Parts: sequence; structure tokens; C-alpha cells
Amino acid sequence: MCYDIKTSLEKQLRMALLGGNKAEADEIADKLKIFSKDEVNLYHASGFDHPTMFIYTQDEPQKPIIATWGLVPEWSTQKETIWNKTLNARGETIFEKPSFKDSAASKRCLIYLEGFYEHHHKNGKTYPYFIKHKEKELFAVAGLWSEWQSELGEVLKTFSIVTTKANELMAEIHNNPKLAEPRMPLILHEEAEEKWLSEELGQDAIEKLIQPTKDGELIAHTVAPIKGSKASGNVPEASLELRYAELEVKQLGLF
Repeated sequence: MCYDIKTSLEKQLRMALLGGNKAEADEIADKLKIFSKDEVNLYHASGFDHPTMFIYTQDEPQKPIIATWGLVPEWSTQKETIWNKTLNARGETIFEKPSFKDSAASKRCLIYLEGFYEHHHKNGKTYPYFIKHKEKELFAVAGLWSEWQSELGEVLKTFSIVTTKANELMAEIHNNPKLAEPRMPLILHEEAEEKWLSEELGQDAIEKLIQPTKDGELIAHTVAPIKGSKASGNVPEASLELRYAELEVKQLGLF
């Protein structure tokens, strides 16, 4: 699963500038104007709050669009009845599930993250971890998107983060006993990013991209609570390391 993330819209702007794409950078800068200060830097954002973020779509891969987390299919009558259930899309079944199959075929996207949060279970307690790429400041995760219009004419672009089976690191962290198996977001390397957005690839080729991240590419550490009354909230300190004495683990290498 992937319900809690960290990302910076300003870093996406810098990424565009470093890439030498002035037009893209100007467009992102213009789009940033609609966000409040608290929304530009999502140090910790929960999908259940349905934050507004940038996504990159098949239509114009170099130009981000603004979309809300929680996919609402075109056929849905009310967004409130479905978008808490579509924050994630299980990669193995995206071409089967009614909520996702149309988007899987023709509306795939990328979402750039700095990292994501997940809980580890031990002795009846849960401990939050922050997971990030070992080398990349921003990395791409696979997504699906849709454009929905209400009966009143409201137009809303929405997205879901695609998940896959956990790699070794995430299998150790995401050990919720209530779940059938540990999961993780589908992280794509650069070549796979292009393929994910390609309009030429069919279902078989897309399904081959749905694989866990290679072991050794991610690192993790425990952080302060991100849920409940003690949650740190959307603050820079949310992803800082906080050790728990009762966890006998090797932080950053893990277990």
C-alpha cells in the first residue's frame, strides 16, 4: 500500500530547470501559484486527505497537470463514495477492476515523490518508517488517472498510485498481519517511465513493468508518529529519523 507520501512541488520545478526545459519550468512555476504555502511542500501527505499534486500523463509527458489523489472513474456518480477506495491500484489487477481498467489502457501517469511512509508491526504496536531512494532526490511511481465530471458540471482530474509486491526491504517493514501480503508503490526507473507512458504498449508489455524495486535501491528509517493525536503533521520534521529503543533493528540497512 501507499497512503502516505512526501513530495515537493518546488523540487519538481528545480528538476525541470536542471533539465534545461525552460518552457516546462515556466509552466510549473505558473501552476505553483494556485497552491498555498502549505501545499507546495508536502512533508507528509495522507491520501485520505485527497491532496492536490502534479502528475505527468501520456498526453503531454513533459508538462504536468494538477490532479487530486483518489481516482474517480468517469462513470462514477459521486466522488465521495469511491475515492477513498482508489488511492492505490493493485498492479496485478488494474486491467480487470472496473475502477481502473479504462485508465490502465489509456490513462497512465507518473507521480514524483521524495519518499513514502509505511508502518511496521511488532508486539502489538506499530512503528512508522520513512522510505526513500538511495540515490535519487525524486523518483517516479506509476499511476493511473481519470477525468471526471459531476452532474453539476464540476470537472476533476484524479489519480491512483499503482502498487506491486514488496521487495525484501518492504516485506520486512510492511508486515501488517491483517494483509494477505506486503506491498509497495510501483517505482519506475527511467526506461520504464517512458514505457509506462507509451501509447504503443499493450497490456502484456505494461504488466511486465509491474515488478518490485530491486533490493538495495531503497533505504528506510523510523520516524515520529504520522497518525493519531501525536502525529507531527505536514512539517519538515515529519521525515526525520526517530529511533525506538524497543526496535532492535539496523536503521537504513534494516533488519
